Amino acid sequence: MKQNLKFKKISVFLCLSVISVFLFLSPVLAQNAAVPLLKRTTYKTEKFDFGAGGTVSIVGAPAGAITVEGWQKNEVEITAEVEVQGTSESDLALLSQVNTFTIDDSFGHIRINSVGTYDKSYMMRVAKKFPKNLLNMPFKIQYHIKVPVYCDLEIDGGRSDLTLSNVEGAIQIKILESNAKLNLIGGTIAATFGGGSVDVTIPARSWRGRNLDVQLAKGNMNVNLAQNLNANIDASVLRTGQIENSYTLLKPRERTKFTDKLMTAKSGSGGATLSFTVGDGVLKLIPIGK
Repeated sequence: MKQNLKFKKISVFLCLSVISVFLFLSPVLAQNAAVPLLKRTTYKTEKFDFGAGGTVSIVGAPAGAITVEGWQKNEVEITAEVEVQGTSESDLALLSQVNTFTIDDSFGHIRINSVGTYDKSYMMRVAKKFPKNLLNMPFKIQYHIKVPVYCDLEIDGGRSDLTLSNVEGAIQIKILESNAKLNLIGGTIAATFGGGSVDVTIPARSWRGRNLDVQLAKGNMNVNLAQNLNANIDASVLRTGQIENSYTLLKPRERTKFTDKLMTAKSGSGGATLSFTVGDGVLKLIPIGK
């Protein structure tokens, strides 16, 4: 009985001690948490000769933005804006050395890889004794990349806003979360987004390529279609949400009926199949100009 009472007293004492320590440290912890982070932005530009028909692979940073624009030059131009955050100038200097991107240039293929403190294997190679308290400091990279109009693309990203325009080729896109704007002219395109918003614009009357497949797990997708478009359109919302169609030129194909979850449609004389899928959210089909 006495032992139990003694144990209870010790337990109460330990609890009170922990509470006292917490109350003592709380102002210190709050003060450290309130320390404003400094920011440093660096700019890096690279340019390579690159013929049409090659492949450009882009692995984005965990946060940032990727803009890819097609142009008439047989060159790839990469401009990157790298922003790091830290509590001191010395921390910013260390972080700027490791948070960057690397380039692997081989015949017909350029790989642009974001690297930084989040990549353990990379850190083991370049900075084994890097301060642990800096490993979780936020940073982001914003890319503006110009490529030949006729080339293939592979784009992977985390929380990366994406803008893609004037590129025609085999294009694969996988991004976890994005506010994406895709101005598409043709090719064979498969794009998958985990969440966010996606705006797709198809300005030409006929799709120059095999097919298009854009999928969004959660969020809203706006599909802007050219007037008098010749294509087959597949639109679907898999779970919650609905299709909102204001593109009146669509007609059911294969003896199907339109619903607020599924549309198997034909526009004009038909043609390539353009597929748009939303898991949870709203899918809007809109004529360009309205």
